[in-house]
Amino acid sequence: PEFTYSLQAFILISHNNDVHQATPFLAGLAVAAAALASRYGIQAWQAIKTRPPKPKMRKFYEGGFQPTMTRREAALILGIRENATVEKVKEAHRKVMVANHPDAGGSHYLASKINEAKDVMLGKTKSSGSAF
Repeated sequence: PEFTYSLQAFILISHNNDVHQATPFLAGLAVAAAALASRYGIQAWQAIKTRPPKPKMRKFYEGGFQPTMTRREAALILGIRENATVEKVKEAHRKVMVANHPDAGGSHYLASKINEAKDVMLGKTKSSGSAF
């Protein structure tokens, strides 16, 4: 009986020590996991911050050309304000023409509309309508 009692006491002590020894191990494991997660989170955040910004897409004008080009439509085509200076009109015309020139694969129709828009903005035409 005495041997049985001491064996039972040993089993209880051993069992309780295992539980107490497992607690610090699990706590350490949780701290290590949190440290690794935060490390990877910081690295991901830094990678996102150093990435170049995405260009914001403008909403395109929905609809075709008007039969007679107005100053508003001409400004929309060139991407400028209706009251833009002569220099801004010429600069915008050059940029839009470079991107849409027929010799570079652009449309003849669009090129004529871009030229018409420049003329309307500079007051060189009464914008009687399209050449097409």
